Amino acid sequence: MYILDKDSNKLITAEPTTFKEQKLKERQHLQEWIAKNPEVLGEELLVIQKEFDGFSDTHERLDLLALDKEGKLVVIENKLDDSGRDVTWQAIKYASYCSSLSQDEIVSIFAKYLNGTEEEAKEQILSFYDKEDMEDIELNPENSQRIVFVAANFRKEVTSSALWLRNFGIDICCIKVSPYMYNGKVMVEFDQIIPIKEAEEYTIKIAEKKKVESQKAEKKKRSENGRLEFWQHFVEYNKQKNGPYAASTPNSDSWMGKGGVGIGGTSVNIIISRVACRTEIYVNTGVRETNKRIYDFFYSHKDTIEAELGAMKWERLDDKVTCRISQWKDFSYLQEDQWLEMYDFFISTTEKYIATFSKVAVKYKK
Repeated sequence: MYILDKDSNKLITAEPTTFKEQKLKERQHLQEWIAKNPEVLGEELLVIQKEFDGFSDTHERLDLLALDKEGKLVVIENKLDDSGRDVTWQAIKYASYCSSLSQDEIVSIFAKYLNGTEEEAKEQILSFYDKEDMEDIELNPENSQRIVFVAANFRKEVTSSALWLRNFGIDICCIKVSPYMYNGKVMVEFDQIIPIKEAEEYTIKIAEKKKVESQKAEKKKRSENGRLEFWQHFVEYNKQKNGPYAASTPNSDSWMGKGGVGIGGTSVNIIISRVACRTEIYVNTGVRETNKRIYDFFYSHKDTIEAELGAMKWERLDDKVTCRISQWKDFSYLQEDQWLEMYDFFISTTEKYIATFSKVAVKYKK
């Protein structure tokens, strides 16, 4: 590894070192680096547990357990300086143990890792997948478990077995981690060696993902049908009441939108889930800075808005592109006896939102 000295326009060598020489430990250091910054492995991962030992009839522990963006469980095994001979077999065992974890068990495992509640765990999972309802997420699909090895050096028996297993559709990745010294500081490089990162997207998939478990598929279908039925009745109710959604088209999504409030990129959305419903002003022009400016404009008129509508939840969502201003009710679309109350809530809030935010919006200057 070389460091560029811009003043002299020269490349300065960063000296290779070892974790042992730097007195760095596997669990205390390497494991913590990855747990706190999983993106060093080259993708977005949500770490849900470390030193996981929730296996029946065994006291074995895997180093890190994570979720990827496709809902797959990722078993991460870390080895300092040497991968060891048995790491492949060890990780395969862990992946097999994890293959039976249900969505509820994954949420529970993550809640323990956060030292929080299962609701808090669900909120972070929903945020990671940018979803509104856990029903819209499939965690740990059948035969989808992945393995990631992280080590400073890989033995031939490990790389050979990893390549062989990949031929049979087992998703195994080897990442070499190399420490260097420069100016008295330790620099760490993560380099994916199997499969070669540059060729990964062109690699032919030997095994397609199997169909989702019939029980989960049926559950998802029931959920979609339930939402469609809810919206069908809702649109009919609007036609009877001359409501704002009388001309809307029912679908199986968890939300329905209604125009804007006088500023491009803003809309009134209504959202349903198994545990709550909400009406919101959703800000999404496609440009992060513009969204935040619109949100800040509305927030500067917070007192005026809440005098008309009551207390609202203001979410600037600095870690996202979009923004949201909303009101919630503890209604579930699964409870048919609550539908009329939900319909009235959505119609009333939508009409009030459009009237109130439109009056404020005329003061907005681009």
